[in-house]
Amino acid sequence: MSAQENQVALPLRNHTILGVCEGIGEDFGFNPIFLRIPLAASVIWNPIVAFGVYFALGAVVLVSRLLFPTPKPKSAPVSVEGSSAANEQNELAKAA
Repeated sequence: MSAQENQVALPLRNHTILGVCEGIGEDFGFNPIFLRIPLAASVIWNPIVAFGVYFALGAVVLVSRLLFPTPKPKSAPVSVEGSSAANEQNELAKAA
């Protein structure tokens, strides 16, 4: 099972509001705390603008996730021959 299959959607996680900072951090490859701190400071300075920017960024993340979803990795088919070779090696190890 890959890590992609057992992840909860960003808005449904307990530690996020809408997952905007985390989504942008994942997309651009940086720690989301670098976006959360200035956003929190801007909420103290001007909350209306900060929430407007936050929801606008949320809309951008939503559109980007809908238009360009991350491809799910295809699982490799399990070959019967490979598993019997592994069993044979295991049996030889037990015999020794």
